[in-house]
Amino acid sequence: MSFENLGLAPFLLRALAEQGYENPTPIQEQAIPLALDGHDLLAGAQTGTGKTAAFGLPLLQHLGTAPQSVGNGPRKPRALILAPTRELATQVHDSLRGYSKYLRIPSACIYGGVGMGNQLDVLRRGVDLLVACPGRLIDHLERRSVDLSGIEILVLDEADRMLDMGFLPSIKRILAKLPRQNRQTLLFSATFEESIKQLALEFMHNPKQIQVTPQNTVAETITHRVHPVDGGRKRELLLHLLAQDSRVQTLVFGRTKHGCDKLATFLEKSGIKTAAIHGNKSQGQRLRALGDFKAGRVTVLVATDIAARGIDINELPKVINYDLPMVPEDYVHRIGRTGRNGSTGEAISLVAQDEAKLLRQIVRLLDRDMDIRDVPGFEPQTPIRWGISAPGKAEVPGGHKTPRRGNGGHGQRRSNGDAPRGGRGGQAKPGAPRAAGNGQRNGGNSQQRRDGHPGGGQRRGGGRGQGGGQSRTSA
Repeated sequence: MSFENLGLAPFLLRALAEQGYENPTPIQEQAIPLALDGHDLLAGAQTGTGKTAAFGLPLLQHLGTAPQSVGNGPRKPRALILAPTRELATQVHDSLRGYSKYLRIPSACIYGGVGMGNQLDVLRRGVDLLVACPGRLIDHLERRSVDLSGIEILVLDEADRMLDMGFLPSIKRILAKLPRQNRQTLLFSATFEESIKQLALEFMHNPKQIQVTPQNTVAETITHRVHPVDGGRKRELLLHLLAQDSRVQTLVFGRTKHGCDKLATFLEKSGIKTAAIHGNKSQGQRLRALGDFKAGRVTVLVATDIAARGIDINELPKVINYDLPMVPEDYVHRIGRTGRNGSTGEAISLVAQDEAKLLRQIVRLLDRDMDIRDVPGFEPQTPIRWGISAPGKAEVPGGHKTPRRGNGGHGQRRSNGDAPRGGRGGQAKPGAPRAAGNGQRNGGNSQQRRDGHPGGGQRRGGGRGQGGGQSRTSA
């Protein structure tokens, strides 16, 4: 399948060819023909699947080929794209400007955190395409500096995140300003929770539904690794991991804005080129940090979940969860920035005792095991209590072994008496990696996939990992 087969106009095909795009992604292959036919669309697609082109190319083709209704007064926007964050809005706007290289489509990108002056000037001159964050668009509606009565195509990008961020009232206020008749609506969301479906029922007309990636799945090319550590030593362990190869671009996730700032300062003082990005940073600071990271001027970007939502970096090799997310679905969004388009990637999580429950929730959501291994010199002082519904086997250094099934199952119990279940019988090796799973394996009959290894099955041996022990993923 090529872009020529999708029915795109020559001016778009030429721009795509010059940017090196040859074949459409699955979401583009399914969404573009439906959107070109004028259908409303409910599309399930996560960041990194090519969804911007999936809605952007049909939108641009409509603007470039359909005649504009001529009326009195300034030019009104014909297409509106709503995005949850400034970074995503800017990214979408830049992508569409590239695709529309051979079109004359005046456009604007409006978001908060900057002055209104330049935005007012652009809107006053008139635009066909408007990319906006809901909050700032409401500001313009209240000032009557924008008229949405001429919108022909509406796109809601990352609708689930907009609802998570509390934008539902703003979205409904914006929808009330749009024409109901002859409007095409395209909604893209990583998940289709009840609130999304209810929203779609309210303002979409017989939408076609497509889902290119099953909900809450991650690329098979991503290796998932967990390093247990005492909470007070996380910073030292992170520095140790980053220092092993300070040239590798790494996205580090923290839970709070203040925590991200402190962590970035610590890493910078330790000699690692680092920048932080979160909601308290100005728009200029955020764009500069992201630009430096993409250009390789800084190798580590420390971010909160919401601030990182719009980050799109090709072939990012590593994501580190300094703090586990409070919502397990956010783990999927975080690590979705690595292992894209068939490339390999690492997702590393530093897990303290108080995060054991969060790790179990993530593993249950993904329905796969994770490789748990201690880093020599950073082993927790007290072995982590995973709980009876633990995320898999846990072998801890120092001679403490978990109960085993098979071959008698008479391994020594850990002193905390709270060991995970599952695994074959056999002698545990100190410092050996551990696998986290859903705690439901049956003796020596494990079929789960580990370390992102495609196809599941059992794997033994294979060199040494960061934990210093032999990597034994099927135990």
